[in-house]
Amino acid sequence: MALQRRQVIRAAAAATAAAAAFPAFAQARTKVKVGYLHTPAVDGHIWIGQQNGSFAKQGLGLELVQFTTGLELFQAMIGGSLDMLATGAVLSNFPARGQGKVFLMNNIEYATAQLWVREDIKSIADLKGKQISTTTGTTAHVFLDRALRSAKVDPAKDVQLVNQRMTEAVTSFISGAVPAVALWVPFDVTVKQKMPNARKISDASAFFPEAAIMGGWAARNDWYDKNRPTINKLIAGWAEANEFITSKPDAAAEQLQKSNYKEVPLPDFKEQFKASKYYTNAEWRTRYQDGTVTKWLQQVTDFFVSNANIQGALKADQYFDPKPFLESIKA
Repeated sequence: MALQRRQVIRAAAAATAAAAAFPAFAQARTKVKVGYLHTPAVDGHIWIGQQNGSFAKQGLGLELVQFTTGLELFQAMIGGSLDMLATGAVLSNFPARGQGKVFLMNNIEYATAQLWVREDIKSIADLKGKQISTTTGTTAHVFLDRALRSAKVDPAKDVQLVNQRMTEAVTSFISGAVPAVALWVPFDVTVKQKMPNARKISDASAFFPEAAIMGGWAARNDWYDKNRPTINKLIAGWAEANEFITSKPDAAAEQLQKSNYKEVPLPDFKEQFKASKYYTNAEWRTRYQDGTVTKWLQQVTDFFVSNANIQGALKADQYFDPKPFLESIKA
């Protein structure tokens, strides 16, 4: 909880700075309670938008609360303590159960999920019969499942998945308790620093686009239905932040590292930032229109339906609403 309070304080400071920079928008802002994960693929747009005043210019005041996993995010939102959230692969899980409406994509988590092993492990096939730590039900798990199957290793029968929070999963790997870990950035920095002989033998980019994993935004069902104007304003603020990220990626990465990822060396952070595939607003518009986004969401939903045995799952075209983006972002 101390960590969450620090994040709320930091969010408030960012909002105050934005108000100072854009005084015309400092009054009567619509408050939106937003949960997020502290990984650049998820919170990059949030912090750029906060610091550059993109959301403030739309009359929004984001009340930000950090969580450890997308599973916890959705549980909080379903419970009513959040209006909306930003996350990774879990975006294709709970909404398929009818819990949350997806309306905005951040990026493709192109190489953010990674498989790290001890130096004696030479290939994915060598993991047969061994333990692998990860956080199940997350982006890392979705990637790991595809990676194992690519090497004809059955994730259910040939390996033992050790389900832990990512901090503990990485610790287990570094301590030698397990020979492999499926993680997401920026946890790779910890592995590099504390286990220099460890090797990354695969990442999610090897399975793009057949297993494209998107990160994005979802809102609580009842809130979404009653707050469409606010949804449109958030998308407009996001779009300005996205334009900065896609047109000036180095400047965006440097700004984020300096303000929100000081613990990650700048060269490492720039590498992590490039692990996500960002599209311009126009490119996203095309992918919303031609069904690509729906298709990619469905691919990950199929994984959750199979692995979590979701009964009566909604299809992506039922839980994903492209209309607000297409209404807000004109060709």
